[in-house]
Amino acid sequence: MLSAATAALAAAPAAFGLQRRPQPPSSGSEEYTGSHALRAHAEARGLLVGCAVVPEKLSSEPAYANVVASQCNLLVPENAMKWKALRPAPDKFDFRGGDAILAFAQAHRQRVRGHNLCWHEALPDWFAATVNKSNAREILERHIQTVAGHYSGKLHSWDVVNEAIDPASTRPDSLRSSPWLDFIGPGYIEIAFRAARKADPSALLTYNDYSIEFDSPEQVKKRDAVLRLVKHLRSRNVPIDAIGVQSHLDAAAGLPGNGLRDFVRELHRMGLQVFVTELDINDKKLPADIAARDASVARIYRDYLTMMLAEPNVTALLTWGITDRYTWLDAPKYGRADALPERPLPFDPNYRPAPAFFAERDAIDSRPVAAPQPAPQPGRE
Repeated sequence: MLSAATAALAAAPAAFGLQRRPQPPSSGSEEYTGSHALRAHAEARGLLVGCAVVPEKLSSEPAYANVVASQCNLLVPENAMKWKALRPAPDKFDFRGGDAILAFAQAHRQRVRGHNLCWHEALPDWFAATVNKSNAREILERHIQTVAGHYSGKLHSWDVVNEAIDPASTRPDSLRSSPWLDFIGPGYIEIAFRAARKADPSALLTYNDYSIEFDSPEQVKKRDAVLRLVKHLRSRNVPIDAIGVQSHLDAAAGLPGNGLRDFVRELHRMGLQVFVTELDINDKKLPADIAARDASVARIYRDYLTMMLAEPNVTALLTWGITDRYTWLDAPKYGRADALPERPLPFDPNYRPAPAFFAERDAIDSRPVAAPQPAPQPGRE
């Protein structure tokens, strides 16, 4: 259940610095808001489109909130639902960030993905001194029961297990070395999915991973390992509904080959949906010229998403952020050698639509318009 404070936010968009009709940040709004927004084009085609968001920016930065409200029908927390944010102490849960995102989404007719229930990173400071082989399973199950249970019936989907495969692993199953594997064993993945389904029977349960898009030997190996994992889970009747393809791409690397398309089609045959979960286009290897960078980034957006959205089981796409003003790719570890800000997202640092925005919208338009659903007949279920 939402806290009283966040429930109030859902009923009062002004609390987020919003007017009831989100206003664009600059002139020329007729080209990218209203019926021209990403969400309008996606909804006409039965798709979900959105981005990762930060709750503090939704409440404190009107331009950020306006763009998120006008362009997205699906949100995912960047960090607010990870263990480190949710678990200040072993016996305490802090849902304020996640609740604020859900309240914002409810106020703007948006859905929310949960990210994530089990990952080897973003663990709280107390984890290393508290969790061990004797209590790891109980702590994992309790976390999922509490967190997924708190949001039960309110979310579109959960990233249940995140990034469990490592192509450098020497194990036959290619599972990544992690506290969960060390303390529980390979069964931790099945435990997490079963606990998530029990806590929230309605959310789509997702396995999410990165670097499975290209046909390099390393990525082929990782993609094959993900497919083996999924088949293993299905053989044991583990509840899994979707695969998240993160899609952190490199503008200098070109487009993925046929392997990703074949992977998506194999998942379709298994009855699984596919979500593009964390799309952004790294421009660190491109020349400094902004126009040239923007053109290259836009080309990848258009071609990659057109390829993915040609597959009917690809039902949602999210970028990892909405504006170049805030991107993890500018961190020193990932940024450009010339220290110029990267331009990987649909809106530029001033909240103007970048060429990537129009390329993303073009790709959405490549999907056939959704057939209208028949109106319910009186007296019929």
